[in-house]
Amino acid sequence: MELNKVYQEDCLTFMRRLPDNYFDLIITDPPYGIGADVNQEAAGGKHGWRSYGETNWDSSIPSKEVFDEMFRVSKNQIIWGGNYFTEYLPPRMCWLVWDKGQREFSLADGELAWTSFSKALRIFNMSRSSFKHGMNERREHPTQKPVKLGRWILKKFAKEGDLIFDPFAGSGSFLVASKQEGFSFVGCEINKGYCDIINTRLKQKTLNEVWGK
Repeated sequence: MELNKVYQEDCLTFMRRLPDNYFDLIITDPPYGIGADVNQEAAGGKHGWRSYGETNWDSSIPSKEVFDEMFRVSKNQIIWGGNYFTEYLPPRMCWLVWDKGQREFSLADGELAWTSFSKALRIFNMSRSSFKHGMNERREHPTQKPVKLGRWILKKFAKEGDLIFDPFAGSGSFLVASKQEGFSFVGCEINKGYCDIINTRLKQKTLNEVWGK
């Protein structure tokens, strides 16, 4: 397998070809099944991201087989939206919290990630407004995570030489973070438009560059 690239392919099909424990760490953000696809279309692009022809991608959560394959092909996992997938995820003490610093709004105060690690719960503080307006990180996906979050995760949970995998790469934030932190990585993204975005992001030297046009 060629490393440091994104494959345009359904992640379940992709993972079925891999041996056990091929990756050291999965960091991913699967669909939560909360209708972000519908909200994306209703917003008409006013939030800054664009539609690439995908439909019903957030109408349901991934199947049990997808989670089983993620556990099979990797030694450890960090899965955002873990509170939506409790039927497939065993109890663990180490959850991650992204504190979005938006108590005054009706939106969620943060997001949760399940991890396979036996460590203490950890909190990442970064306001939603700073991500949206102050990080020079152009948003192209309705559930996009900050690259800074990915780098924080890698510094705390990845070891030198680890191979990172994101089976739901989206706009590629965790792949960009892996590149910036010096880790080899592989990503899967079924949508060609987002694959193009990821490839453009991976070529940029800094987050300040305009990408994705």
